[in-house]
Amino acid sequence: MIQPLKTNRRDLLKLAMSSAATLALPRPVSAALAGDKESAATKSRLASGEFRLLPLGEIRPQGWLTRQLRVQADGMGGHLDEFWPDVGSNSGWLGGTGESWERGPYFLDGLLPLAWLLDDATLKAKAQRWVDWTLDHQAANGMIGPASNNDWWPRMVMVKAFAQYYEVTADHRVLPVLTKYFHYQWAELPSRPLRDWGKYRWQDEVLVVQWLYDRTGDPKLIELCGLLKRQGFDWEALFADFQMTQPMTREVLGMSSGHIEKPELAMQAHGVNHSQALKVAAVNYRLSGDRAESANFDRQLAALDKFHGMPNGMFSCDEHLGGLDPSHGTELCSVVETMFSLEAILAAFGKAETGDRIEKIAFNALPGTFTDDMWAHQYDQQPNQVQCSLNSKPWTTNSSESNLYGLAPHFGCCTANFHQGWPKFTSSLWMTKGDDSLVAALYAPCEVNTKLRGAQLRLVEETDYPFRDTINITVHLERPIDFALLLRIPAWTENASIHVNDQRMPEDIKPGTFAEIRRIWKQGDRIVLKLPMHPRVSHWFQNSVAIERGPLLLSLDPGESWVKLRDHGRTADWQVFPTHGWNYALAVHEDAATAFQVLEAPVPERPFTAENAAVRIKVKGRRLNQWRSEDGVAKPLPISPVHSTEPEESLTLIPYASAKLRITAFPQLDS
Repeated sequence: MIQPLKTNRRDLLKLAMSSAATLALPRPVSAALAGDKESAATKSRLASGEFRLLPLGEIRPQGWLTRQLRVQADGMGGHLDEFWPDVGSNSGWLGGTGESWERGPYFLDGLLPLAWLLDDATLKAKAQRWVDWTLDHQAANGMIGPASNNDWWPRMVMVKAFAQYYEVTADHRVLPVLTKYFHYQWAELPSRPLRDWGKYRWQDEVLVVQWLYDRTGDPKLIELCGLLKRQGFDWEALFADFQMTQPMTREVLGMSSGHIEKPELAMQAHGVNHSQALKVAAVNYRLSGDRAESANFDRQLAALDKFHGMPNGMFSCDEHLGGLDPSHGTELCSVVETMFSLEAILAAFGKAETGDRIEKIAFNALPGTFTDDMWAHQYDQQPNQVQCSLNSKPWTTNSSESNLYGLAPHFGCCTANFHQGWPKFTSSLWMTKGDDSLVAALYAPCEVNTKLRGAQLRLVEETDYPFRDTINITVHLERPIDFALLLRIPAWTENASIHVNDQRMPEDIKPGTFAEIRRIWKQGDRIVLKLPMHPRVSHWFQNSVAIERGPLLLSLDPGESWVKLRDHGRTADWQVFPTHGWNYALAVHEDAATAFQVLEAPVPERPFTAENAAVRIKVKGRRLNQWRSEDGVAKPLPISPVHSTEPEESLTLIPYASAKLRITAFPQLDS
């Protein structure tokens, strides 16, 4: 994401940061906060989503997922404030004179759920400092945050963190502070409307305003939702006639020597803005109750896929929409924001295919942009990434540092924002439907503790998914209860099976749906879900091919030679160079994919590593000498099929995220 001009850092857009009375709480809010249940029980003016996300803390990671979160906590995610001044003790969000814009809120938005999911006292204490300062320093008129910056945008991030904090603590300060702030904003917006980033990211705040309304019933919040929507950019209109069908380069955007001729077009083409806009249909649906919003989301995602889609589940945006060439990259902020938006979409519309997409991003694009220890990350990752170095190509508008692994390559927004990805994924694994259904929305090892139909319920999910195809779930109940269990059946699987207490359930299990099991569940009931994972071939840019197995994408690793560029205290910036060839075309065909040799190994302590990859697939290929690199970047793929007279070789593919350099989209050899 691009810094505002006032930060005096590199700023591609050069968008200038342009430049109330205290409001009493209305009775419905004050009554609810005082314990009067009538207002909160009032019939909601918001439509209910198909599913409901469980509060933070009701889902706890287990198995490899705990280890992955621990890697994050032991890496930059848990220590960033100790050595990076932007989120250090002088932050404006801690009362200091330092960075006072988005980075403090970004940091808290990921640190807080990470701390509570791991039940880590040290991380909780770090998060508490940020929470306490803002809650305890609200201005008399209702404004929150540093007085030196009145931009609405960073506060949109901070209120997201407050919602999570309230769910795990029920801190009595949160609802009054949020209510007073939202009332202040409602009064201010007519004279100080949304601008810049807030104008394009309004939907993130509406999500929290709706969350607060569900708890207080304050009608003024519905008015604020409408005002934010009216002042915000109309994303659905953009996709009703989508024109950004080509890479949005500096020339297209009119960017030259620090000046931008088309600032609004640049904001509309900005990748992270698109990632956050993917939740527009979800918040609009709750406001209108119109199920057509689901089709609006489908249109939005389909356009991004058609013109900018990447094999890793993301779309290119380095920094602006970059087209279909897999040598183009995707910003890390865009990865985590897309995941968060899709989690909201899954809850709103309950489509199994949305869960498939979240998993593809979570198990490939998210870990694929970090070192194994999560002490360094990239700003832009590439599906075809043959070198990470100071090269000018192939970025639409970014700098030569874009794909370095480091502390804050290119811009520091991703450094502060990346760590919301894994925690929010964890908190979205299970959802509820109505008051009598529990939904397995995504799969990873975890434990769920919640109430259903007035009874305490604990589920333990044991699995090595996505590296293995079997998911074991054990039910723990204080008394038998009748409820439905909905299990997502991914579209990529065939012949899925479900056993309850060793008894096979009906066999009409359809891929791309939720399989429902309704029964009276008892203590100790066991569910075994098997999702067969056969290798498959998918087609991409220039009719190239990629190899997938379950939710995992496989890549060729050309070896890694790491060269330190500069130190940054506890971390460093790194260039990475290949140690052997990468320019291969594959002899693969769709009808023979299931015969590929699959090798499985134990899931390593750090789940996504090259040395001990949990899954490997053997394929045949030949060197393609005419496909080379230029300025450290793989040239555009030749149109398949291609011909090569080089000797046939056996190639080993490993998970996308395990390969820090990689080829993922390959030319396909002719027969």
